[in-house]
Amino acid sequence: MSLQDGSPGHTGCVAFPLSVLDQSPISAGMTGGDALRNSIDLAQHVESLGYVRYWIAEHHGTPMLASAAPEILITAVAAATSRIKVGSGGVMLPHYSPLKVAEVFSMLAALYPGRIDLGLGRAPGSDRETMFALQRDRRQASPDDFPAQLAELLAYLEDDFPEGHPFERLAALPGGPERPEVWLLGSSPQSAIWAGELGLPYVFADFINPAGAEIAELYRQRFVPSPRREQPYVGVAVSVVCAADDEEAQRLASSSRMAMTLLRQGQLISVPPVETALAFFEEQPPPTGRRAVVGSPATVRAGLEAVVADYGADEAMIVTITYDHEARRRSYELVAGAFR
Repeated sequence: MSLQDGSPGHTGCVAFPLSVLDQSPISAGMTGGDALRNSIDLAQHVESLGYVRYWIAEHHGTPMLASAAPEILITAVAAATSRIKVGSGGVMLPHYSPLKVAEVFSMLAALYPGRIDLGLGRAPGSDRETMFALQRDRRQASPDDFPAQLAELLAYLEDDFPEGHPFERLAALPGGPERPEVWLLGSSPQSAIWAGELGLPYVFADFINPAGAEIAELYRQRFVPSPRREQPYVGVAVSVVCAADDEEAQRLASSSRMAMTLLRQGQLISVPPVETALAFFEEQPPPTGRRAVVGSPATVRAGLEAVVADYGADEAMIVTITYDHEARRRSYELVAGAFR
């Protein structure tokens, strides 16, 4: 059964589609290769559960997350699945040439027609030093020219350069005529304005900034209908851990909470075992400032419905990090069951 929108023209019993945002977490004692293979396994699992799309994040220079090159993992996930939409959540465009991104995702769209999403972000996905290391030219800081990069990328994908433009011929992309669906990601008002003015679908990272309801409304207010989308479309990415009961879910969530607490203190670690995390929080209070929906299936359903209602969102993207991969699989399974 598909976990799709319950509005007219769709099947399913939920009021909004459920999707996955995967950061390929690396647990203590695990290799990056293990984490990447777990992502492929999870994608196959959530496809069987009816999730609508599977997005892969981009992070650099951290022992906690293996998803440094989403385009590589997108290829592997799309090859291992057959129906679920696969995409980036997102490609951090400031690191790249717009032409290179257009060519890569054009090829992916040609290999997997109708299944590839290109989610774009402005954030570095890393610390300042790692961002500098990713630069090709290190003589000076990279310019903050995201709107120009985005406009150029869209011109390649849509063959929309003005006549006589020096890049006009480059819009004949290798995967043509197939194209990915472009989304904009963000956690700030500026990303919402850009998405609205360009008529793009927008996903807000509630798991980074839980105060995004007004920003989602700003996106809707600034939305200009376009050939890309006639109506605004809001996704909200939410941190979720689901288990058989509330107590077990809180135990499982302690691992990612410890890792995030230490990250804010400048310490980078892999996802720790639950017992290590519980002992850690005996010495200090758990972190605040980030929202997570944690609990039994009933608790999580109520929590997700509340977040979606707060944003007026059209889709929920679930981000789940646990130490144990089987617990992560089970979390997505329980969420799917809660909405059937």
